[in-house]
Amino acid sequence: LSAGVCGCCGALRPRYKRLVDNIFPEDPEVRAFPLSQLHSSERVYLQSNSPRLPLKPLICNCIYFVKFANIEEDTPSYHRSYDFFVSRFSEMCHSSYEDPDIRTKIRMAGIKGLQGVVRKTVNDELQANIWDPQHMDKIVPSLLFNLQSGEGTESRSPSPLQASKKEKESPAELTERCFRELLGRAAYGNIKNAVTPVLMHLDNHSLWEGKTFAVRCFKIIMYSIQSQHSHLVIQQLLGHLDANSKSSATVRAGIVEVLLEAAAIAASGSVGPTVLEVFNTLLRHLRLSVDYELTGSYGCTNIGTKIIKEHEERQLQEAVIRTIGSFANTLPTYQRSEVMLFIMGKIPIPGMHPMLHSTGSGPEGNRMIQVMLLKSLRQVTCGFQTTNMLTALPNSFLDPLLSFALLEDAEIRLLVLEILVSLIDRHNNLPKFSTISIISDISVLKLKVDKCSRQDNLFMKKHAQHLYRHIYLCSKEQSSVQPHFEKLYSLLALISMELANEEVVVDLIRVALALQDLALSSEETLSVYNRCAVHALSSAYLNLISQLTTVPAFCQHVHEVIEMRQKESPYLLPEDRLTIKLEGELLFQQAKITEVLGGSGYNTERLATPYVPQFTDEDRLSKRKSIGETISLQVEVESRNSPEKEERTPAEEITFETLKNAIVDSVGVEEQEKERRRQVVEKFQKAPFEEIAAHCGARATMLQSKLNQIFEITIRPPPSPSGTITSSYGQTQSRSVPVYEMKFPDLCVY
Repeated sequence: LSAGVCGCCGALRPRYKRLVDNIFPEDPEVRAFPLSQLHSSERVYLQSNSPRLPLKPLICNCIYFVKFANIEEDTPSYHRSYDFFVSRFSEMCHSSYEDPDIRTKIRMAGIKGLQGVVRKTVNDELQANIWDPQHMDKIVPSLLFNLQSGEGTESRSPSPLQASKKEKESPAELTERCFRELLGRAAYGNIKNAVTPVLMHLDNHSLWEGKTFAVRCFKIIMYSIQSQHSHLVIQQLLGHLDANSKSSATVRAGIVEVLLEAAAIAASGSVGPTVLEVFNTLLRHLRLSVDYELTGSYGCTNIGTKIIKEHEERQLQEAVIRTIGSFANTLPTYQRSEVMLFIMGKIPIPGMHPMLHSTGSGPEGNRMIQVMLLKSLRQVTCGFQTTNMLTALPNSFLDPLLSFALLEDAEIRLLVLEILVSLIDRHNNLPKFSTISIISDISVLKLKVDKCSRQDNLFMKKHAQHLYRHIYLCSKEQSSVQPHFEKLYSLLALISMELANEEVVVDLIRVALALQDLALSSEETLSVYNRCAVHALSSAYLNLISQLTTVPAFCQHVHEVIEMRQKESPYLLPEDRLTIKLEGELLFQQAKITEVLGGSGYNTERLATPYVPQFTDEDRLSKRKSIGETISLQVEVESRNSPEKEERTPAEEITFETLKNAIVDSVGVEEQEKERRRQVVEKFQKAPFEEIAAHCGARATMLQSKLNQIFEITIRPPPSPSGTITSSYGQTQSRSVPVYEMKFPDLCVY
């Protein structure tokens, strides 16, 4: 009878408990209490906040609910609602019960309850959408609250390992697993609703400034969501950065650091369809930070309200630059080239790109923007590799970049050299040339040298003279210091290994010899240190190129000169020498190098001509101490070339008769042209062959005579006013001077 009564009463239990009992074994925590205690009063326990009520039944109900959530029902329930459970379980997650053991059990019961709600509703279209903001605003902060309580433990990203029994009892570990499960189930349209409460929680509790917890949260998010949805999280972070554009630098830096970590985790190309918009946002905040640092205020806000600390803004700027590089590393080569062009288009360049409108930072603000954007460009070019330099580095990129090498700002020139070296180094040879040194045997360096491709030959044919010119002019700068010369050496070495054919090798040797002449002839313009550095640069590079060419006589000559210098004039130590006097065997001899290379099959005609860089208008526009001088010069040049300054002839008066005659004349000209064409066609159709041949021959003869006249003028230039000579008959004759010997004023040379 008692068994029948128990069986009859068992049928009155809630359906989800009967399903649980039929599938899962009896839970030991439930065994201590009659099932009679867990009857219809379950909501009373969940609704009550009184600590006097038994806690075991409350926790047991959560366990039943979690087990019930794992059961797939054949017949869905159309009327069941979980709103109450979401609210109550969220409250349990925030329990502040005095006894720590009981508090932990209550919190873990709430976390398990939320986990059960998610499992039961996330894939059930008939239930209320658990991804709605009204639910996510309760679930996500509850999970983050418990995750933060165990902040000392490190996240087991990218996937949680099997936890021990003790770890399973930790609310933080349980929360992380629950949070990962929630995010892993999020579809494309639900990412925003799942991430927005995270952003709000970090805002409300000032957790951006610490960075650690914020980074941990988004590491969990990025590793848990589906990889194709990563760009949605990044876009939300960028939007949140915009919303906090006038927050303190530490808050903005925290968001940027999270972006940095998110970009590192994101799969390749996951920045999304608006790649340039990502970089545009970061560059805009870089610009804002510079303005804040220089003006001391956040736009229209009063400086008294928020004190701007320069060192915090600098830290933010460095974080933005690192983040730009991190995003660039996820992009394929063609997209990275687009980003490089995009950044270059943002840099204020004298004579090319207009100066940015500043909020009051002045010329110093423009200079800082130049430096920051060039640093960003340097980050993007790190690790950049391409098989076709010609398409990856077009004129629209190289021309403005090289123009910075002519500015007197030493920091900007160094950044340009670092960018060039990163772009050319495609086989990671750069670390082997970080310092200027004489290497007796370069085979120990294990250099990776490939044969110059056709694309590389075309690139050098187009840009080689431009590169040589800037190397030479940068060596002449008095403000250049050791890092500049080290990068110049790296640049020459990498060009020799990455982009050099026989013609390029000869030109590079010409440049090295020209640098030696520069050091000898610049006693008044260059300091002793700079002259010694230029000599060191020239000798170290000739030592390298001689071994790369594998011409024994060339190597022997370079080795002899270096040995002689080491014995008699150790000028590579400028602090030991106040004067430099080099001659004879202490110098590399152009004639000797020409002889040995010519004997090895090199075309040395170009080597016989000393290298002299050509100066262009770019020098006059870029060679300024400040941007203000450049702008004033441009205005002056434009005003001088303005058509308003020229004398204009009186314009002819236009009347009705003038217009009428012009129309009539144009009609007559058209008729005459048609008639002439008809006659030509008719002549070639009806005239005999001999007549046509004679006509064409006469035209060819006339063309040849004109060409002969041009060649005659080119080969034998007209008499020069430079002087006269006396013939043997006592008659004076004008002396014909070749063009390359004529002396022209500086303004006539370009």
